[in-house]
Amino acid sequence: MEDDILDRVEAVAEADGRYQKAGYLFLYEALQHTVEKFGKTAMPKEQRHVSGRDLLQGISEYGLEQFGPLTRTVFAHWGIHQTSDFGRMVFNLVEAELMSKTPQDCLEDFLEVYDFNEEFDWKKRKAQYKRQAAS
Repeated sequence: MEDDILDRVEAVAEADGRYQKAGYLFLYEALQHTVEKFGKTAMPKEQRHVSGRDLLQGISEYGLEQFGPLTRTVFAHWGIHQTSDFGRMVFNLVEAELMSKTPQDCLEDFLEVYDFNEEFDWKKRKAQYKRQAAS
């Protein structure tokens, strides 16, 4: 990321105060992961949009890939405890013109999409990864 964008993200994190800069940077990485998953990277910027629910699924996948059993702990360290926290972060970035949204996008898209305790249950996820690897 360019220094200007990093400075602006840091300013957003400081202004809000609830979430660490590292969480916002992870959010950008998870968005990129999600856009790639849906095969939208080659599309024009205005066509790369993903829904809040799709982004949250990408966040889950990317978080587990990056942090494994520590995903929930890392998110909590950043101040993120539920899916609505990611929604607030997205809309903080939208307000700062560091992300975009469609007229249909709203914070409610991020409310209670999944429970962190269940979604990031490593024992359950580890079994899923083993099944996927075997097939």
